[in-house]
Amino acid sequence: MPAAHDGPLGIGELAERAGVTVKTVRFYSDGGLLPETARTTGGHRRYGPEALDRLRLIRSLRSLGLGVPEIRRVLDAGDDADRALEDAVAGQLRALGGQLAALRWREAALRLVRECPPEQRAGRLCLIGTVGAPPSTAPLARFWRAWLPPRMPSRAVTAFLDAAVPQPPADPAPAQVLAFARLNALTAGPCPGHTRPQPAAHRTADSRAAAVLYAALAEAYELAGVPLRRGRAPAAGEALDSFVGAYSTAYGTRDTPGFRRALARELAADPRLDQYWDLVAEVVTPPGARPEPTPGTAHDWLLTALTAQTAA
Repeated sequence: MPAAHDGPLGIGELAERAGVTVKTVRFYSDGGLLPETARTTGGHRRYGPEALDRLRLIRSLRSLGLGVPEIRRVLDAGDDADRALEDAVAGQLRALGGQLAALRWREAALRLVRECPPEQRAGRLCLIGTVGAPPSTAPLARFWRAWLPPRMPSRAVTAFLDAAVPQPPADPAPAQVLAFARLNALTAGPCPGHTRPQPAAHRTADSRAAAVLYAALAEAYELAGVPLRRGRAPAAGEALDSFVGAYSTAYGTRDTPGFRRALARELAADPRLDQYWDLVAEVVTPPGARPEPTPGTAHDWLLTALTAQTAA
């Protein structure tokens, strides 16, 4: 074990004591992380005894994956070094979280390709190749922004997108990767099979009334989610009243039997986005679990309840 001393250290001795190479010491020194105290007449670097602790700290921070800029902030923080270290570690954890999510997504995508029949592999590769790892939800958000009534308040648009755009699972199964890729492909173009995919409510209510409508519908869908999760058949009740009330408020009319009959006819004639919501359910539901309710399945459950009520 090298003998301790308090005098200046040469670059080789400092490297040996810290367990690093001379090249490493020179790199940190040239980068300003490890200041020299002096140079000999022959130009050799000399370091004070405090440089050893500083170099060991730098090495430890590097072992955690921190880059030179983050290390510099920690070293230069002075009395705030603990806070600077906490911030640097938190940032590194966030970065690692993103990397792990990408790796999990790629693993599931590879399993998807490996497990599918050979004749389907080319198509699967093409499909999943259109999304990143982990994938972006931006194409789905663009689809819905084009679908919503123009000039809706931004807060209402954000609330709608939060409900309509599924987040990619953190640890997806191959089937969830496939469903998300199909969802991405579905929303890449106009709504399939429809030249006017917007429902009649978009043409009846102005932008602010539409915002009120979608906020109230979100509450109705949440209420309908309770019986949906329990596997109950569509039926009248609080959820249906909330559903009808959303439309009557947006249209500025009363909730009457006549309004309910007209609303049932209007909603039955609206364009269908069933494929979108089926895929959303696959994305957000863990394998083997009961399908999670979506705004689409809640809407269908409520419309079925309304149709049965008005036909009675």
